[in-house]
Amino acid sequence: MKNYSKITPLGTKDLLFEECLASRTVSGILGGVFSHRGFHEVLTPAIEFYDLFEEERSGIPMEYMYKMSDEKGRLMVLRPDSTMPIARMAATRLMNERHPIRLYYNQRVYRCNPGLTGRSNEVMETGIELIGASGKRADLEAITTAVEALSKCVPDFRIELGNAAFFRRLASKLPVSEDKREEIRLLIESKNYSALNSELDKLEQTQAVTVIRRLPRLFGGIEVLDEAAKLCDDEIALEKLGYVREIYNDLKKLGLGERLIIDLGLVQRNDYYSGIVFSGYVMGSGEPVLIGGRYDELLADFGMNAPAVGFGINVDALAAVMLQRGSVPAKKAPDVLVHSEKGYEIEAIRYCTALSEANVLGENSVFETAEQALEYARAKGIKKLAIVGSEIKTQETGV
Repeated sequence: MKNYSKITPLGTKDLLFEECLASRTVSGILGGVFSHRGFHEVLTPAIEFYDLFEEERSGIPMEYMYKMSDEKGRLMVLRPDSTMPIARMAATRLMNERHPIRLYYNQRVYRCNPGLTGRSNEVMETGIELIGASGKRADLEAITTAVEALSKCVPDFRIELGNAAFFRRLASKLPVSEDKREEIRLLIESKNYSALNSELDKLEQTQAVTVIRRLPRLFGGIEVLDEAAKLCDDEIALEKLGYVREIYNDLKKLGLGERLIIDLGLVQRNDYYSGIVFSGYVMGSGEPVLIGGRYDELLADFGMNAPAVGFGINVDALAAVMLQRGSVPAKKAPDVLVHSEKGYEIEAIRYCTALSEANVLGENSVFETAEQALEYARAKGIKKLAIVGSEIKTQETGV
């Protein structure tokens, strides 16, 4: 039997030193943004019942989840999404809380990505959920929170806007099965023009088919909405386009015009999105680092009739970009290495504590001799060595 004890599972990796620092830095920055905007941190279990994420509700195929069973044989999964558990939490633990409920999280999600395609199966994700608030004000609050969060980490992000309800309205007019609709959605999402055209060629060439055929190409500035409106005369679909225009124009007032892109092919997998959807991209990451949108029907599944909007940020992807750019401050070397003469070990530890209280970074030596301690200090870039005995002697290490 092959022994896998020296490798990590497919789609996972060990994080070392600077990678851990970058991840903590990004999580800290984003948590600070969310907290200052009135959001309160929550955590949900890493292990949940599969029922919570059944595909009809979550849009996540069962084969994408890590599955296991509990001691009673019930099917469990590692958390593949954060919004679903927080919706459950809000509808149970927070059912009597006054609306709106402002929540944020920082936790790992786990998904089996077939073929990986450059994606990780374990991702640190942070984000917000604004529960019990509908309308433009709430949507703008979520999107501008996303903008502030990204801007605190990277200067060159962009935000793409779409509307899940626009695609849903058009897709509902296609005379195909739900499985076929999902296949068409995937082709739009991946901008696979050839395969999409092949599928749509099999259908009666209605107006809905004509617009859906163009969706992957409806990407750009405000002119995208004008083009879509000319192709479509469905009043409900046109209303959804008008709302995207309204949000776009409001965000331009914040000076975000050059960062905004309209993408009517933004048709994310999660079936719970019901209105405005948005994604965030940064140079250096091939995948979106932020995905969010409105989901007004999800909480009703848990007995709470409340609208909601939120987003999640891939902390690992953002941290990797910042690390590559040198945007994460390097961990400072200790100011002093404290070495004890024999019999003065406790005194050395006390001295280290005193240094810390004085805001001086000291590291306690675990070496047997002062010569070994000095060699280590030079290798690690520590400028001073303090030797604790009947008295404390300090010397420069020559670094």
